[in-house]
Amino acid sequence: MVQTPSYFEYYDHTYVVESTPDGGLTGRILNWETGAFEEKPDHVPDVLLGHEAEIVKLDWERFVIRTEEERHHYLRGDGPIFALYQTIDAIWAGTEEENRRITKEERALIDSIYRRTFKMWEDEFARRDAGDPPTFRYTSTLAR
Repeated sequence: MVQTPSYFEYYDHTYVVESTPDGGLTGRILNWETGAFEEKPDHVPDVLLGHEAEIVKLDWERFVIRTEEERHHYLRGDGPIFALYQTIDAIWAGTEEENRRITKEERALIDSIYRRTFKMWEDEFARRDAGDPPTFRYTSTLAR
């Protein structure tokens, strides 16, 4: 029996396995171009049975952080989420400028910001799914 939801990193993408209403399983993968999770059930057997180094089981906290690291890396835009990403960029720039490792306090702040931006994205996608217009615009670094 698979406990759901279950969280993974699947070839550098975050991926979640969830139960379906009929008792089956489905999966959703983070799309680097949209920042949204899209249904992709064909990876479920791979993540549950695979033993490749590119498939890693994550706990909820690490799943959130990895998802936000990916969104931060691949998405650009304006608004509160991107202002928070700029705060993270400033922290990393400070460590480089001072030629030092990140402190525990800075890492905790970054993780806290990522938890906040994860919730902000989830709220935004819920509004859009309900038919509301976007509250901000963004693009992907992968957009052609």
